[in-house]
Amino acid sequence: MTSRYRVEQRRIKHRGREFRFVSYEGQTANIARGIPATEPAWFLVTDGYRWEAMTQQADQELDELDRMLREWLEACVFSGVAETSA
Repeated sequence: MTSRYRVEQRRIKHRGREFRFVSYEGQTANIARGIPATEPAWFLVTDGYRWEAMTQQADQELDELDRMLREWLEACVFSGVAETSA
């Protein structure tokens, strides 16, 4: 019996907003089409689009994962945006 991938979700509150991250299973390579294999990863999902945030690590502590997702938000979403106090 093979194990099935389980999609996970995290809702992260950061700078007064809520962000939704969803994990997606990696894909095997398709050599005939020149598509490389991918690893399971976390994606920011908003407005019908998704952006890859980071590779998913098995058995990662949720506090550590949330911290890393907030760091990704700072680096990739809020880069160059001044923080305001709420």
